[in-house]
Amino acid sequence: MKPWVFLVSALAIKTAFVTIYLVALLSQKGDQPTALQQAFTEWRCSSAEPQGKERGWMCCPKGWKRFQKKCYYISDDTMSWAESVQNCTGMGSHLVVINSKAEQVFVSEEIQQSSRGPNFYIGLSAEKVGQWQWVDRTPFNVSAAPETTLNNWNDVRCEHHYRVCEAAAVTV
Repeated sequence: MKPWVFLVSALAIKTAFVTIYLVALLSQKGDQPTALQQAFTEWRCSSAEPQGKERGWMCCPKGWKRFQKKCYYISDDTMSWAESVQNCTGMGSHLVVINSKAEQVFVSEEIQQSSRGPNFYIGLSAEKVGQWQWVDRTPFNVSAAPETTLNNWNDVRCEHHYRVCEAAAVTV
């Protein structure tokens, strides 16, 4: 048997088991599926990084990108700020909240690869001038802001822009 035939067969079997396991897990009675799980039917799973004795799969909806324990959606259409907030919420997510330099680098690289345009909404806004707050209600910490090294955040007018949504990856 040729090695590539074996690898393709093994991958197909592995994919089938993961799909069956994911479907069984997501359809268990008694567990309330998350809004993200309710919004999507197609998923992409990859092996989770081992943490202690736990091993499993981390899954994101098809078309989303996984980084660490989160899933990210880079939009291909533009909307207003309010529509962007609602769109992400409707998919069981929220506009991205940048928590680390590594996350900022990942999001920046994904945006650059998308070649869609220069402006994307993230989950940072100011209801009053200079009082920035993330959509998850955590205050903006200026001294911890990752944009100081990448210099790619801008305070733009709330017109129609692309958006980056974020949600916790589903672990199975």
